[in-house]
Amino acid sequence: MAGGTELGDGGKADRFKQLALPHLDDIYTLARYLMRNASDADDAVQECYLRAFRHFDTFRGGPIRPWLMAILRNVCHAAFSANVRLVYGVGATQDEAADPVWREANETPEQAVVRRHESETMSRLIGELPAEFREVIVLREINDLSYRDIAVVIEAPIGTVMSRLARARGMLRDAWVAAEGRSEPQ
Repeated sequence: MAGGTELGDGGKADRFKQLALPHLDDIYTLARYLMRNASDADDAVQECYLRAFRHFDTFRGGPIRPWLMAILRNVCHAAFSANVRLVYGVGATQDEAADPVWREANETPEQAVVRRHESETMSRLIGELPAEFREVIVLREINDLSYRDIAVVIEAPIGTVMSRLARARGMLRDAWVAAEGRSEPQ
């Protein structure tokens, strides 16, 4: 596929790009939380999109984001179970110092410090959750998937999704209270 679509693919590459690429940021966000490492997340996302493109003709329509996230989840679990790194390393790590989307234009320096501290604390606390709770909280609260879509991604009943979300939120709440009780913004 050098420089565009392959001849004879019937527009598969163009359809795939149109449907799948808008979700790249969401897929990467989930990969970062599942893999806990930027380089491994890059590799997992690349493998996810390769598999998704390879099997795009099996996609039966509907929302593509849950389908992509299910593929990513399988890639990440396979990487963990094999205890090996994926082989598609890019070499450079991503800089995570970008300003959050919700940042107010007239934010004071003090507000910026507090917001950054809270964001870093929450990211760390989410990262410390057990895997089955971390993935549902990221899918729901960060990627804004519905319970039904999460159930499809993790291949579990909606009741399990709801239960895991409730437990994950409780764990986060308790961890937040504990973290805020022992540290102050710097």
